[in-house]
Amino acid sequence: MPRTKGSKNRPKTTHTDYASQIAEKQESITSLTAEISSITANIDTLKADLKEKKTALKKAEKEVASLEAKKAKADAKAAEEAKKAEAESVVKRLLASGMSADEILEKLK
Repeated sequence: MPRTKGSKNRPKTTHTDYASQIAEKQESITSLTAEISSITANIDTLKADLKEKKTALKKAEKEVASLEAKKAKADAKAAEEAKKAEAESVVKRLLASGMSADEILEKLK
């Protein structure tokens, strides 16, 4: 004969006090609902903070990009002025050594 499935040692439940069980479950439901609402409020405030931080980040990145562009422009201008000053000094040196303007132009090309 096959064995029956399940444990024979399980205690029999004879609880007929459903009112107390219902009250316990309702208390847990209200506490969970309160926790959910507080977590939702916390999430909403964190989302607002995140949005503010992202806008501040975008603004800072734009400022950095514009400053980098200004720096590059200033560096290019300084390099151009340095080249100009160097060319002028070379021309002055060549003129001082006794070269004519036509010979200097030939050398610069």
